[in-house]
Amino acid sequence: MDSSMARKQMLTRVFIHAILIIVSITMLVPFIWMILTSFKSVTEATSVDPFVVFPSIWRTDAFKEVTRKLNFFVLYKNTLLMIFFRVLCAVLTATLAGYSFGRLKFKGRDAAFSLVLFQMMVPAQIFIIPQYLMVSKVGMLNSIFALVFPGMVTAFGTFLLRQGYMGLPNDLEEAARLDGCNIGQTFLYIMAPLTRSSMVALGIFTALFAFKDLMWPMIVNTDVDALVLASALSKLQGQFASKFPELMAASLIACIPMVVIYVIFQKQFIEGIATSGGKL
Repeated sequence: MDSSMARKQMLTRVFIHAILIIVSITMLVPFIWMILTSFKSVTEATSVDPFVVFPSIWRTDAFKEVTRKLNFFVLYKNTLLMIFFRVLCAVLTATLAGYSFGRLKFKGRDAAFSLVLFQMMVPAQIFIIPQYLMVSKVGMLNSIFALVFPGMVTAFGTFLLRQGYMGLPNDLEEAARLDGCNIGQTFLYIMAPLTRSSMVALGIFTALFAFKDLMWPMIVNTDVDALVLASALSKLQGQFASKFPELMAASLIACIPMVVIYVIFQKQFIEGIATSGGKL
């Protein structure tokens, strides 16, 4: 009986690992295809022959051409500044708002939080025109501020941090109050450090969403020196025809910052996703 049970568990484990390996390979196929296409010629990249997988000659012409067309140093700088300030503002405002909604009792709290939930339910495109008019009126188009403006306050982050604070026991606040701490000291020294995993998860989500944001940067920043990676890549797309090796080469170069960030913060990335229970 024990041997049959052990054999069944082993088969189940092998089956699960086989499924995970197949899914992992499937997810890696687009990335591998992007790498291979960046070294192909235009003819090979647009060939309908399914057996043309590897380039006949490994060319670097596409990389030379996109680095000539695009100033990646400026694009990296603008993108990283946008990510940094969006993460900083989102974590700061969401931490304060989440603590207020999760731990403090004040008149109109539930009604105000309902507005936060309403903002999460409506498409973000609804706010593009009002946000554009606000940025335009203050004369901040084609600037880092214009890129950061929509992400300064995040409804998702407020909800995420609120849930994190609501999961903490009330005994912590009572003990801090007996020790003479006021609301600010309780928040800063007791409660906020305990929600560090939620802050890390919010920072990860915010960085990914900012890096993938395309519509807003294309609308507010049209100058060449104010573009970010996503909007600059869209300009390589031709109206009638596209040079796919150049597109793939530029996309591969654009992935470098996020790959480096993931390698550096891999542990925090996994812990933040696992703790928050969220998904990308």
